[in-house]
Amino acid sequence: MSDLRARLRALPTFPADLPALDPGAAPDDPVVLFLRWLADAAAGGAPAPHAMVLATADADGHVSARNVLLTDLDDDGWHFSTHRSSPKAAALAANPRAALTFFWPAHGRQVRVAGVVRDLGAEDSVFLTRSEASRVGTLVGHQSEQLPGLDEYATAYARTEERVHAEPGLVDPDWADHALRPETVEFFQAARPGNIRLRYRAGHDPRRPAWLTELLWP
Repeated sequence: MSDLRARLRALPTFPADLPALDPGAAPDDPVVLFLRWLADAAAGGAPAPHAMVLATADADGHVSARNVLLTDLDDDGWHFSTHRSSPKAAALAANPRAALTFFWPAHGRQVRVAGVVRDLGAEDSVFLTRSEASRVGTLVGHQSEQLPGLDEYATAYARTEERVHAEPGLVDPDWADHALRPETVEFFQAARPGNIRLRYRAGHDPRRPAWLTELLWP
């Protein structure tokens, strides 16, 4: 075994004292359980408990993942915002299927959400609630394009910052709200002797419940 492998295997994973998940008492709607777990993570002091990994694949099947923030959760689904010129927006325009992952290690919990993403339109009000630094960074533009040097970015940032100070109501019309409407929502709870995986699947038969639940082998 290599030294790195040995050190990785020795790293701690989940704490000994973990919350329980009783599948028999789980709510009918996965949103109810998700919001409960999110509240637990926030109350437990988890940093950025609303952060989630967004995984996308473009038309050629190239997969990419990055952390974004959950901005809302309603009948449209799990919301996040992004610029329409961003790589993730381009990938979603070509292939709207995507997945989200939340991870709260202090509680041994993970939530995976998979479904289809829709562009819900410009979010001027959300854009203006962001910090000034975040708004300036977005308005600088050129996201993910090659950058010749940090000096060039500093110059562009300073120029944009001056503009934001002069126009405090300035918004980026291509900053858009997106929502992932889930087809599956899976809850993972670390446990002993075996981890618990509870999956909700969206039902398509009007004669059956909106969500079907099933346990998965760990």
